[in-house]
Amino acid sequence: MRPVRMSLPVVGAVVGVLTLSGCSLGQLDVHAGAGAVTRASTASITLTPASSAPITPTTSLVVMAVSGRLTDVVVTGPGGAVPGALSVDGHTWTASAGILDYGAAYKVAAHAVDRSGLPTELSQVIRTIAPSKFLAYTVSPRDGGAVGIGMPIRVTLDHKLASNQAKAAFEKAATVTVDGDRVTGGWRWLTDDVVVYRPETYWPGHATITLTTSLKGVTFTKGLWGKGTTTTSFQTGAAMVSFVDMVSDTLTVTEDGKKIRTIPITTGKPGFETRSGVKVIMDKELTRIMDASTGGTLKTDPEYYRLEVKYAMRLTYSGEFLHAAPWSVAHQGHSNVSHGCTGMSTSNAAWLYNHSNIGDVVVYSGNSRAMESGNGITIWNSSWKTWKKYSKASSV
Repeated sequence: MRPVRMSLPVVGAVVGVLTLSGCSLGQLDVHAGAGAVTRASTASITLTPASSAPITPTTSLVVMAVSGRLTDVVVTGPGGAVPGALSVDGHTWTASAGILDYGAAYKVAAHAVDRSGLPTELSQVIRTIAPSKFLAYTVSPRDGGAVGIGMPIRVTLDHKLASNQAKAAFEKAATVTVDGDRVTGGWRWLTDDVVVYRPETYWPGHATITLTTSLKGVTFTKGLWGKGTTTTSFQTGAAMVSFVDMVSDTLTVTEDGKKIRTIPITTGKPGFETRSGVKVIMDKELTRIMDASTGGTLKTDPEYYRLEVKYAMRLTYSGEFLHAAPWSVAHQGHSNVSHGCTGMSTSNAAWLYNHSNIGDVVVYSGNSRAMESGNGITIWNSSWKTWKKYSKASSV
């Protein structure tokens, strides 16, 4: 008996000439004689986040092919195409971080194929939240400013942050660098809308300090959000630190670690003692009227005075200054006769004034009267161990 031969249809040849249209993606029509076979793609596409609710602009946007690989992903919004990266295996596409805006709609169009080359697609619109309030702030020192090495960063917010969680959220979103490198430092909240930052030790001299806050997507209170990334930079001058010895009545000036001048001075007499501790120059005035009544001295009191002084540099809110005191030159370097200020000859005061910046450090020693917290820039009178405890980010 002769063997019977059977012929099999060559399916591969039909697949090779497949034409896809937008309305038929995900199916394959194979015509074999009078019958028709329809096959769906085994691949599917997922979008994260999957919820239709508005998302924050920092939400990670991920498109993934399941049982297949992505062939293209296009995300478009108000600013045009959103950049992203496709994984090496073609399974995952991830949008670049921080690209999305508030109050915007983004169209996601993605295509994928399964192992047989059968296509599928995803088309979806996602929206971002549209807050009604954003947190804003001002910074001191100002952007581009120049200060001494003892000047802290002071941030004043336009909304109060009452909770520790909200304060911690601000701290965590803020980064401080010195010449581009992260620095060890910490925040302390003076009020619900004022916070200061200091490094572990003084800033280095001749450096650039930068505060960067990345607030986009950060929620502080109901309806109050951070808007974006803001950068503020300022510079330090020479590392000027002066040391006042109220026993020897001398002021020793150092610059970048080297002693450059010793000045005879006089400080507060008994009953008007000058405070010990670390002080920072807060303001400079070529000429200032000093009136004892601002400190509570009556005009009928023998200790009352009103006089004009030159080269005045404020150290405390209560009225301690460095300034010229030509009337007490005979006592300078020998005894303390002032009402709390640090007096020196006019020539020495002029030299110190011209060599000093707001933010320079002056360290006082020699008596038991200590600086009161908040009576000026008093941050350096707290040890680093104590200062670290003030941070809200470390307590929530």
